[in-house]
Amino acid sequence: MHRRTLGSSVLFVLYVLWSGATFAAANTSGTMPSAMDERVRACTSCHGVQGQGLNNDYFPRIAGKPADYLFNQLAAFRDGGRTYPPMGYLLAFLPDDYLRKISQYFADLQPPYPNADQGEVAPAVLAAGERLVTQGDPARKIPACVACHGARMTGKQPGIPGLLGLHASYIAGQMGTWRSGTRHALAPDCMRAIAVKLTDKDITAVSSWLARQPRPADPRPAPASAERLPLACGSQPQ
Repeated sequence: MHRRTLGSSVLFVLYVLWSGATFAAANTSGTMPSAMDERVRACTSCHGVQGQGLNNDYFPRIAGKPADYLFNQLAAFRDGGRTYPPMGYLLAFLPDDYLRKISQYFADLQPPYPNADQGEVAPAVLAAGERLVTQGDPARKIPACVACHGARMTGKQPGIPGLLGLHASYIAGQMGTWRSGTRHALAPDCMRAIAVKLTDKDITAVSSWLARQPRPADPRPAPASAERLPLACGSQPQ
């Protein structure tokens, strides 16, 4: 089946389902959702009613991330920089201005973070993860994660996401797609440049440590600054 035909069919089925859910919610609460609440129902049905994420690695937290970062991800799914068929079908026909409205909607939300991962991980693995996140590895020219994502790891305006509130398996999976080249960002693709230097043990250590960190008292991304990043990054122009 042609991609557009399949995509349109998927969208129609989802629209019917979401319309029914909207009607049921309105009858229960006595109030109709706002226009944007309805328009993002395709997002919230998977990522949670406020974009808080679900206990599923395919549906991470998107709330509170910088709007430019969210826009870049939506555009990447639409244009092929990231590959996940349901997202590709949903976004295939949406213009940039609509994607920016969706991005700003979720950027403005700050629901509570999910609980941190609790599974057993060897102390040595967590220690290695902490070193890479906070200090990097100068010998291999790997910058510290906090050098770009902020000391509180809540991201930085306008285009760097926070690293907290995500499951270890999701973080590891995304690092793997950067390393394999199946996920791309605006050139120069700084995350690709970093990921190819990481071993499997590095990725396990970093993702395990990040997923176990306490949730921040102030989850907002740090404001944009003139401080230069350790390497050129197309999604965060300097």
